Amino acid sequence: MISPSTLWARKTTVIAAFSIAAILLHLLLRLAGEASAARIPLLVTLALGGLPLLYDLLGKLLKREFGSDLLGGISIVTSVLLGEYLAGAIIVLMLSGGEALESYALRSASSVLAALARRMPSVAHRRGADGIQEVPLAEIMVGDTLVIHPHETCPADGVVIEGHGVMDESYLTGEPFKITKTLGSTVISGAINGEAVLAIRTTQRAADSRYAKIMEVMRESEATRPRLRRLGDQLGAIYTPLALGVAVSAWAISGESHRFLAVLVIATPCPLLLAIPIAIIGSISLCARRAIIVKSPVVLEQIAGCRTAIFDKTGTLTYGEPKLTEQLIAPGFEQRDVLTLVASLERYSKHPLGRAILDAAKAEGLQLPEATEVNEQPGQGLRGTVSGHSLQVTSRGKLATENLAGADQLPPIGGGLECVVAIDRRYAAALRFRDAPRAESRPFVSHLGPKHHFARVMIISGDREPEVRYLAEQVGIAEIHAQQSPEQKLALVRTETAAAKTLYVGDGINDAPAMMAATVGIAIGQNSDVTAEAAGVVIMDNSLKKVDEFMHISRRMRVIALQSAVGGMALSVIGMAFASTGHLSPVSGAIAQEVIDVLAVLNALRAAFPPKVIHDL
Repeated sequence: MISPSTLWARKTTVIAAFSIAAILLHLLLRLAGEASAARIPLLVTLALGGLPLLYDLLGKLLKREFGSDLLGGISIVTSVLLGEYLAGAIIVLMLSGGEALESYALRSASSVLAALARRMPSVAHRRGADGIQEVPLAEIMVGDTLVIHPHETCPADGVVIEGHGVMDESYLTGEPFKITKTLGSTVISGAINGEAVLAIRTTQRAADSRYAKIMEVMRESEATRPRLRRLGDQLGAIYTPLALGVAVSAWAISGESHRFLAVLVIATPCPLLLAIPIAIIGSISLCARRAIIVKSPVVLEQIAGCRTAIFDKTGTLTYGEPKLTEQLIAPGFEQRDVLTLVASLERYSKHPLGRAILDAAKAEGLQLPEATEVNEQPGQGLRGTVSGHSLQVTSRGKLATENLAGADQLPPIGGGLECVVAIDRRYAAALRFRDAPRAESRPFVSHLGPKHHFARVMIISGDREPEVRYLAEQVGIAEIHAQQSPEQKLALVRTETAAAKTLYVGDGINDAPAMMAATVGIAIGQNSDVTAEAAGVVIMDNSLKKVDEFMHISRRMRVIALQSAVGGMALSVIGMAFASTGHLSPVSGAIAQEVIDVLAVLNALRAAFPPKVIHDL
């Protein structure tokens, strides 16, 4: 079923095309000397095109929507009363053409998302007991095994369980290279497979996958009427009486009714104010291409006014996983030797700290020998033999009960997590771990003041104060609130938001209440559907750089929107001055206004295209 908005867009396009044909026919008949016949196409245009437009404007008037397009309606009526049929036909073309141009511009601004929709497959290849079968995307469930053939689009988020190849994610992430996929690699819906066949186990239904979320944003953003559009209405409400005042004054002073019509024609900027939502839709489309999902277009305007930045700690300013940060080696042992032996043993462990040790060994390029006699009992630590040495990786408390040599050399208790290492029943090292800050955290925090005018930056976390303070020192934040429950977070954010507009950035379920209370809530990553629902913006990638990109896109959108509205209105005011003094006829005024409107809309379309610089990091 065709929506009313789509039907109206088609109708205005037909009216615009008919108006152009009628005006051309009128000019040809005049050139042929058929003056009386030349009026007929114009009268038909005013009847078939003008009346529907006037009916629509009357509906707005009854709803007390006094926009600047009301000037167009008054101009049509005035042109008929004064016998200026050509000017009236041009106004019909201007009004209908503006609506048609808006429809085209909105489609252009959303072209990236529309292209994504066309690329999505309608079926998936699911492997089951009966072999591989094609099934509709709606039937894909979490845990299904899907086979992705070469050059196919991945239908759902998942993890690779068979195969080795590459995927092109550039359309979704903006990264200009292909990503290697092997066992355990994550894949996202909408990515294009390379030359190899991959089998994945789905982690999301197709309807909940990243691709589907982007498509949902496309539908929601096109149907949403954000505050900046209402700003355009407010500008029109001020501008309309101003234009009417100038038109009446020009008529009263000169005694020429044609000046009244000329002023109204040049003052008719209905497509002009439609450029504001075009800039918004274009910015939302650009965000989607950059893996930034704008759920509430209002935040595009609000974030520019935020002066207090509030961050969750774990998973937001940090990676959300332990990293080996200190290796305190006992006398008689070498750091590389200890790390090599421990990492060799940790390959067989399921402990969360094991991955951090392996990552540290990989970063140093260590070659790991095989381990034997590996034994990991709950509460007893990890034991084994590597290169003829017996190893034990355990806790400080457990080591004290083992009566090992060198136990008195243990360093004082520090912050973060810790494990201790014994080699050949002698204390060898204490390894300490922390949730390390993201590489971009400190640069991001340090540039918030000079680049985005934030006056205060703080951390609100449920973690222990020593850990929060350590992280704050690493990233350059002075104000912290540690060991905060979700209720306490909410109360703090409400207090801060009452004093100044706030930006809250978090990633966990416990951030959701505070995120909703902030002026702008941004969710980092896809760790929690609850957080994503509470946020106005969702950053699909775990990156603070994307937060900075959103700020830049938002600021640029506002500049472009105001350029289109205020700049176009300023040109119209200049035109009104010429028309009121008799230097512009109604016909030439209509043509000049159409040029102004087209320039404004074309300027608004720039918001859909990425600038040369999209972040400061």
